[in-house]
Amino acid sequence: MTRPVTTNDIFQAYQKQLGLEWVAGQEGERQLSEADTRLTDNNLIGHLNLVRPNYIQVLASTELDYLDRLGKNSLQDTLQCLVESRPLMVIIAASISPPAALLEFSQRTESPLLTSTESSHKIIDHLRYFLSNLLSEKSVFHGVFMEVFGIGVLLTGPSGVGKSELALELLSRGHRLVADDAPEFRRTSPDAITGTCPSLLTDFIEVRGLGVLNIRAMYGNNAILDHKRLRLIIQLASEPNPDDKSIERLDHNGRTRRILDVDIPEVCLPVAPGRDLAVIIEAAVRNHVLYLDGYNAAQDFIERQQRLINKQPQSS
Repeated sequence: MTRPVTTNDIFQAYQKQLGLEWVAGQEGERQLSEADTRLTDNNLIGHLNLVRPNYIQVLASTELDYLDRLGKNSLQDTLQCLVESRPLMVIIAASISPPAALLEFSQRTESPLLTSTESSHKIIDHLRYFLSNLLSEKSVFHGVFMEVFGIGVLLTGPSGVGKSELALELLSRGHRLVADDAPEFRRTSPDAITGTCPSLLTDFIEVRGLGVLNIRAMYGNNAILDHKRLRLIIQLASEPNPDDKSIERLDHNGRTRRILDVDIPEVCLPVAPGRDLAVIIEAAVRNHVLYLDGYNAAQDFIERQQRLINKQPQSS
């Protein structure tokens, strides 16, 4: 379960970026949890909506003009409806001064009211991503998460198999590190998993015999990536028995692992002396990119073989 998000969390995170100013209701700070979002069909954030209230209600000129046209009793009823939905906050966009009635109502009911220097669309875009990221379901996996040829790749396997050493080899070849040891993965859309690094581990990697290394200090800022969508899992394993019938020699593209209810393609690579795993992983990623573009090398080979067989004359 993720920690609830509070009104103050958002204010502290975006005070400068969105020019936020807290104008009323600071005593009524509220919080929003992942469980809250599952129990209702409310949207995280949007323009003023009293039918399906947003957790963050944004008011721009259109919404304020609507309030201004209401009669006194209708305005009070509307404001009462607004605060009874207990939004995390109400934000007035584009540096517009809050109407006196809304300001007074927010102060009296201790309902968080803020203003922003930015447009309503920018506020919604930024805070929707912020809330989705914080409130989405999270899972931690043991391994090294990297970007290889623009693809998010999770290197997994038993402790001591050489994941960190392999990550160093890939870094020296120009690829980038997202997280070592305990990358965090969140479901950011129905079919997308995004991986990040816990703040404590950011920039660091542990290599047996060398200890903890600061990759940013050693390789520069370009060697580190804050987050990346997970596209491929590479499972490092000890050399399997050659007689193992489960090993597919033609096509590995059908294997997947389910993470947060999303199927992620997985490739199992045997680790053995003399294998250049960095080169093999680069080849696996290039092959996966081709597969995403609709090309399957194994299927192409099978079809070529079939065409050759069909050309052979039938024996009498």
